[in-house]
Amino acid sequence: MTTASTPADVARADQARATDGASRTGSSLGYLRHAAGKLGGALVSLLAVLVTSFFLFRIIPGDPVKAMTHGVPTTAEQLATLRRQFGLDLPLWQQFTDYCAKALSGDLGTSFQFRAPVGDLIAEKLPATLLLTGVAVVIYSALGLWLGTRSAWRHGGLGDKLNTGIALTLWSVPSFWLGLLLIIVFSVGMGPIPGLFPTGGMESGTGETGLGYVLDVAHHLVLPVVTLVAVGYAQTLLVMRSSLLDEMGGDYLTTARAKGLRDDVVRRRHAVPNALLPTVTMIFINLGHVAAGSILVETVFSWPGLGGLFYQALSVPDLPLVQGLFVVFAGAMILMNLIADLLYPLLDPRVGR
Repeated sequence: MTTASTPADVARADQARATDGASRTGSSLGYLRHAAGKLGGALVSLLAVLVTSFFLFRIIPGDPVKAMTHGVPTTAEQLATLRRQFGLDLPLWQQFTDYCAKALSGDLGTSFQFRAPVGDLIAEKLPATLLLTGVAVVIYSALGLWLGTRSAWRHGGLGDKLNTGIALTLWSVPSFWLGLLLIIVFSVGMGPIPGLFPTGGMESGTGETGLGYVLDVAHHLVLPVVTLVAVGYAQTLLVMRSSLLDEMGGDYLTTARAKGLRDDVVRRRHAVPNALLPTVTMIFINLGHVAAGSILVETVFSWPGLGGLFYQALSVPDLPLVQGLFVVFAGAMILMNLIADLLYPLLDPRVGR
């Protein structure tokens, strides 16, 4: 049997719907303001990167033209002609305005030493960097989250002390030193340990195709990935452990346990999601490193990626190339931080209010 709604009931229902709609509208407007602010900050950061990339590398000692003609008999007139071709004879302010105008249109200039567009050089080396750092970031982010969660949930135990000690030790180890150590032990061989892996490069150059080529690349990938994972997972572990420890004293966890939920369910469904916010930033920073690569590790292992290309460009210095790479590296970090900032209000509605 149904009862008829009174005018008062109808009025209350209409008011509730209006309040709910206003709340959703206010939440949407709040998120849009939050997103607009973060987008504006990202654009300002990108402009700062353009300015920094231009002036920073001009304080590097050395003459690019003389470096490129080193060992080749060159007259003063020829040097002046090369400077004019590369635009190095123009006033600094004019070089800067030309650089900004081209960069904003997507033209990163032409490399001094390779005589090729910087964008083409970056596109050629990018897949190797994405392969190396992409695999490493996925592994050490997952490993750091898992070990950090276990260490915090059982803090004070033997496993926590062991994991934290190893993480702190590896975090303090320079990546190039660890890479050289792995080459000495597992590539050259030491004592009873034979040389199992190649000393560098991405492939053996034997003309392998198909599955043989994939296995060859994977064989070359092992040591540089292990180097990046060993150094990278520690930071994620320590951040996740600290965040989860802060959440473990929360009343909502006591309430969840009082409802009869298993400890494993309390950890997975309640504690970990709330502890993920600081770690989200860390994960997206790690994803930004996928494009930036690792200059030191790629140089040590002669990996043909953007890190090795950046090292080559610095040695000249090849100004358009180092500037273009710097913009790509910093732009990737800015983009990943922007995505993290935009995700925060979706993970925690309190953010951005």
